[in-house]
Amino acid sequence: MSRHSGRVYRLAYGITRNQADAEEIVQDVFLTLVRKGAGFEGHAALTSWMYRVTTNVALNKRRGKRRELEVSLEEHLPTYSEDGHRAGDRSYVLADWSSTPEQAHLSAEARKILENAIDGLPDHYRAVLILRDVEELSNEEVAAILDDSLGSVKSRLHRARMVVREQLTRHLGTRS
Repeated sequence: MSRHSGRVYRLAYGITRNQADAEEIVQDVFLTLVRKGAGFEGHAALTSWMYRVTTNVALNKRRGKRRELEVSLEEHLPTYSEDGHRAGDRSYVLADWSSTPEQAHLSAEARKILENAIDGLPDHYRAVLILRDVEELSNEEVAAILDDSLGSVKSRLHRARMVVREQLTRHLGTRS
């Protein structure tokens, strides 16, 4: 438990976005692993099984607490004109993401915007993003943990990243 509790907490928090829920999930996960440990057949790595249990417990907890923060992804994705170019404010297209003198000040603001963008993702998009980009699992591992197809994982990951990038660009993009 001491070796893996940090990893379980990080994943649980990434999905629930709530410290108390994440702490409760850590306890639930390790209780589940102890209770069902005899049934572990060793076909996959222990960490894969742990990720799967954690993800399922966290998603179930989220289902029980539907939050008003979740919105449709469509309004947060970039839009494109008929010729395929990005529509909307030109400063979004030309946004400069390189370092600036205000970087120290902006990093706290950027972190808050990033957290809000992740908070607003629907559960399964958030789970894919956390498993892939925070826990650094492969697409195949994420698909196995979520019991979903590889194509679905890739699609959700792409859309989740697009939403997060769009939110950061809208808030931090250089205005001309």
